[in-house]
Amino acid sequence: MSRQKSSPQTSEPVVEKKSNHNLVIYAIIFIAGFLSGIAFTVLKTDGTPLANVASQQQVHQHDPATDQAITNLEAEVTANPDNFENWVQLGNLYFDSNHPEKAIPAYEKALEIHSGNANIYTDLGIMYRRADQPEKAIDAFDKAIAKDTNHIHSRFNKGIVLMYDLDDATGAIASWESILNVDPEAKTGTGELVRNFIERMKAEVKQKK
Repeated sequence: MSRQKSSPQTSEPVVEKKSNHNLVIYAIIFIAGFLSGIAFTVLKTDGTPLANVASQQQVHQHDPATDQAITNLEAEVTANPDNFENWVQLGNLYFDSNHPEKAIPAYEKALEIHSGNANIYTDLGIMYRRADQPEKAIDAFDKAIAKDTNHIHSRFNKGIVLMYDLDDATGAIASWESILNVDPEAKTGTGELVRNFIERMKAEVKQKK
């Protein structure tokens, strides 16, 4: 769920998903995060963990191979600007190297060429979130859901943005509950049933009122 997706507070699973661009992974993977939203960990759609902090900026080790791959693909899309796959791959590399300001236009260019799939819209939503544009993130997740009504990661990520960025607990819980319509037995990475997670979230929200 993230490229995604620090304090002694009670931790909760927070997830972002990043697609592997060939396979929609039919599972929800959660790793520890914090209800305060100050710092948490997110996952991409292939399940790879990624530490995410308050500023939504991430520290990555310098990877010369990735830098070279980006340089090569930038040259490719300049020479062949109508190549859908190259734009998606470039967006993915920008995503992995934490350059949302570059990943967003790359994904959007890909979607201008081809209607794409739920994974691309989900990745775009994650980048919008990281660029502090939560409303646009929600729009991208909604488009992912429209593309694939069974797409779990977009539904969960939508809940994350609603809860932590837009202070909409009701909307977040509704988004998470919609996962149960897709898979009533969906579980977290720790084996907790999603329905139990939702009940705990409801209890937390109630305590805060």
